[in-house]
Amino acid sequence: MGLGSATALNMIDMIGVGPFITMPLVLSAMGGPQALLGWVLGAMLAVCDGLVSAELSASLPGSGGSYRYLRESYGAQKWGRLISFLFIWQVSFSAPLSIASGCIGLAGYAAYYWPELETVYAHHESGLHIPWAGTLQVNWIVTPGTALAIAICFFTVLLLYRRITAIGRLSKILWFGVMGTIGWIIYAGLTHFSAARVFDFPPGAFSLSPQFFTGLGGAMLVATYDYWGYYNVCFLGDEIKDPEKNIPRALLLSILLVACLYLLMNVCILAVVPWREMLTIGQNSTGLYVVSVFMERVYGAWAARLVTGLVIATAFASVFSLMLGYSRVPYAAAKDGNYFKAFAKVHPVYRFPHVSLLALGVVAAAFCFLRLRDAIAALVVIRLILQFLVQAVGLVVLRIRRPDLPRPFRMWFYPVPVLLASAGFLYILFGRPNWQKEVRYAVVILLSGVIVYMIRAWKHSEWPFNAIPEAVLTKP
Repeated sequence: MGLGSATALNMIDMIGVGPFITMPLVLSAMGGPQALLGWVLGAMLAVCDGLVSAELSASLPGSGGSYRYLRESYGAQKWGRLISFLFIWQVSFSAPLSIASGCIGLAGYAAYYWPELETVYAHHESGLHIPWAGTLQVNWIVTPGTALAIAICFFTVLLLYRRITAIGRLSKILWFGVMGTIGWIIYAGLTHFSAARVFDFPPGAFSLSPQFFTGLGGAMLVATYDYWGYYNVCFLGDEIKDPEKNIPRALLLSILLVACLYLLMNVCILAVVPWREMLTIGQNSTGLYVVSVFMERVYGAWAARLVTGLVIATAFASVFSLMLGYSRVPYAAAKDGNYFKAFAKVHPVYRFPHVSLLALGVVAAAFCFLRLRDAIAALVVIRLILQFLVQAVGLVVLRIRRPDLPRPFRMWFYPVPVLLASAGFLYILFGRPNWQKEVRYAVVILLSGVIVYMIRAWKHSEWPFNAIPEAVLTKP
């Protein structure tokens, strides 16, 4: 793939279904259209972290993405082995959460056709007290939409349980579908624009109070979820022409283009649908099909039904793409000898990693019982702690350990973007109401991953339970 194809594919991975379902959640976090600030700062944070991935991808070209960067940054035979294992370990939780959020969003839009999908049959809050860590709280909800989301998970597994030969064609169709839907929304909003509705800020919207900053942290968390995917091009290094140049360019270009589309689309929706109406939707986590409501106000019921179908198709294609890509991550690590051997098994006939795919589908189906807001928060916090923060620090470590490593792309204004990205991630982690809930999840996953790694390392006489020759440790 050249620069154009890589950028288009990366934009598809970034957009997915997120911007169509999360706008009410961002608005409810800050209580008004000032929540657009969350998307602006989220884009700036994505650029800062994108520069981290850009330098690492140029320095270490090839497929593998974060798994390879973490291993090489911290030392492939020592700490890098543990940290890259922890990356795969967290993917076993965060990847199903990502897939489940897409399935939940799809079911949420299907509720525009069938409102009874949002009927709550059961809602339960359970807790598990862990010494020195506090209580892990999980809110489970059962609706007909939950059953639909689970069915989508298993249907996607069924479609992928075969040899895949049409991924390129599917990506092109998805590109035109996503861009066409967003383009239609922007056109409809611009031709029915109401500045008074967009800039109808509540009293004290920008007063720098503690509530403002905690709300901004919640808005940035959801915006971070919407921008994620800018690093996906790094997983395809072996399939991109001149990866040392084109991966950094595709990565940064896709962030800028998607940020412009997000901001314009959200302003257009706010110009038609009053933000107070969406605020109620976000607080209740029901009726998240705001794009359907938007089109109904502009063109009528026929347009709402059509755009709902387009968003559902986009959501399903996103789930399909996520499950396909993530099922290969544990498989690659297992083949590398740094994960459980079972995940390295391939189907005897169709030659795909069927154990990894099935495990991913089952866990994702279980996460479909979560509310969308809870699934997104857990996903973002787990990845920030166990992937993005350690990767940002890893770039600094790699510069110190390997100053002679060729760097065709060097981070602009180093180390400022590293510091800004790390500060932004820490703010999202701890600058929100009830931040302890998701952080406890991440800490438990981290500690359990360390324990599992140490048991495996002891059993297989791997680091730190073996004596590694100095020549191996210093090998470039």
